[in-house]
Amino acid sequence: MILLAVESSCDETSVAVIKDGKLLSNKTATQIDIHEKYGGVVPEIAARKHLEYIIPVFEKAVEEACIDVHEIDVFAATYGPGLVGSLLVGLSFVKGLSISLNKPFIVVNHLLGHLYANFITFPDLKTPFIVLLVSGGHTELFLMENMDTIKKIGQTRDDAAGEAFDKIARMLELGYPGGPAIEKAAENGSDIHKFPRSLRKKNNIDFSFSGLKTSVLYFLRKNDRFKKEDIAASVQSAIVDSLVEKTFLAAEKFEVEKIVFAGGVAANKHLRNQAQIMANKKKKRVYFPPVELCTDNAGMIAYAAYKKIKRGSYSPLDINAVPSLTL
Repeated sequence: MILLAVESSCDETSVAVIKDGKLLSNKTATQIDIHEKYGGVVPEIAARKHLEYIIPVFEKAVEEACIDVHEIDVFAATYGPGLVGSLLVGLSFVKGLSISLNKPFIVVNHLLGHLYANFITFPDLKTPFIVLLVSGGHTELFLMENMDTIKKIGQTRDDAAGEAFDKIARMLELGYPGGPAIEKAAENGSDIHKFPRSLRKKNNIDFSFSGLKTSVLYFLRKNDRFKKEDIAASVQSAIVDSLVEKTFLAAEKFEVEKIVFAGGVAANKHLRNQAQIMANKKKKRVYFPPVELCTDNAGMIAYAAYKKIKRGSYSPLDINAVPSLTL
C-alpha cells in the first residue's frame, strides 16, 4: 500500500509518502520567517502561503519517494484541530487528488498524528502507556489503554506549555517561535530565578502556566537589571519541572510503565534530559520521537492514516475541516 498524506493545520505545509508502513519521503515548507515579525501565526497569511507552497511540496515529496502519482493507493489529510483556512487548503487538495485519480480518501486527527509519530521510530511500542501531548496549543495527558481506547486524564487549565514559551519569549524580545528561542537563550543562562510551579497538590495531574507568565511579567516590571538568558533558563526549568512531575505522577497513579512524549515542545532538550533522569529514578521507560517528527509534519499523519486503514477505516468525501476537533 502506498499512501500520500498532507498536513496543513497551522503554518507548516507538509506532504509525506509511506509504503507498507515505511516512510519514503516527508517534505515540509515552513512559514516561521513570514510570521516572525508578527510574533505569532496570522491565520489569513498562513492559508494563502499554504496555497502557494502545497503543489511544489507535493511534487518534491512524490519525486523523493521515487513513485508515480498513479501508484498511490490512498490519500490522507489532517482535518483538525487547527486554523480553518489552513486546514481547508490541505483537505481540499487531497480530496481533489482522490476524486481525479479515483482513489480512497481518509482524514486524520492532527493530535492523533503527533501520538503516532512515536510508532514511526518505535514500531514495536505496545500499549498501555501514558502520553504527554505538549505543543503551542495543547498540553494534555492521555492514557492509551489499547490502539482504539484513549482517555484524557489531565490537561492545562489555562495556557498550553508552548503558548507560555511564546508569550514569555515575546516579553523578553527573544523572537518567534518562543520555545526554540528560550531554549537557545537558556544555554547561556542559569536557573537562578525561582518562578512558580502551579497546581502541586497531591494527585493533581492538571497543568497551569498562566501564573508563571504573570510572575515573569511582574518580575520584568520591577527589575531592570537581569540577564535575559537567566530568565530563559529559569522559565524553561519551571515549565519542564511541571511537565515531568505531572507526567510521572500520572504514570504512577495509573500503574503504567511506559511514557510517550509528543508535540512540538517534546523537541526541547531539557525536557528530554529531565524526563530520562526521572525515568531512571522511577524505573519507567520514556519514548521521544526524533526532533524532526515532533513539530508538525505529514509523516506522522501518513503513519496514523496507514494504521487506520489497516483497521478498515476510510472517510467520506463530504467530511469538512473541524478546527476545534478533540482527540
